[in-house]
Parts: sequence; C-alpha cells; structure tokens
Amino acid sequence: QVQLVESGGGLVQAGGSLRLSCAASGRPFSSYGMGWFRQAPGKEREFVAAIDMMGGYRYYEDSVKGRFTISRDNAKNTLFLQMNSLKPEDTAVYYCAATRNNMASRIADFTSWGQGTQVTVSS
Repeated sequence: QVQLVESGGGLVQAGGSLRLSCAASGRPFSSYGMGWFRQAPGKEREFVAAIDMMGGYRYYEDSVKGRFTISRDNAKNTLFLQMNSLKPEDTAVYYCAATRNNMASRIADFTSWGQGTQVTVSS
C-alpha cells in the first residue's frame, strides 16, 4: 500500500485561500487514482475531489466546483488541493486517499488514507 501524509491545513478567514499537500511513499504514486475527502464535526466523511492516475481528469463535489482545484505531481509523489474563496462551511478535517481505480469518488473505493489535516474557516 501507499502511505499518505497531509499538510497545509490551518486557520483562515472566510474568502481566503489554503493549499493542502499530500506526500505519498511506498508503491508508485502514478499507479493510484487520488482523492480528497473531508469530515466536519458531527458529520460523515464526504467526497471533495478526485483526480485520475495521470492527472488528466478531475471530478468535484458540487459545493466546491469553481473554488477548489485538485492536482498532482507524479514526479514528486505529491497530491494538492488548492482551496480558494473559503467559506465557514468548508471547516473540516481534510483527508487524502488513494485508490487502485483510475478514478473514484466513493469512500469504499479508496484503500489508503492519510491522518488528516484540520482546516478552519472563520467568519
């Protein structure tokens, strides 16, 4: 399995931006489709964005379309999530995850998870 470590979370005011990173190690990074998920207090973990193995296709949850951008650098074994125009409702722990599928959005399809990074957006 691939090991994943997220970074880049923090506290930001509404309207601000953050860039999350997810460093991968272990098996070849380019053999995994990747995704970002988030979990707010008292809520279930939910899908945010996904990217295919080569980075050519992206898929987003409706509430983040036009604000968030998922990308990857296979040469550096790193996944990114650029988050702009942040809203208080984006507050959550953000997780990166890996799937052996080329592209996926269901939690059950992802077999490796990071430990999460906290994002807090103040109003």
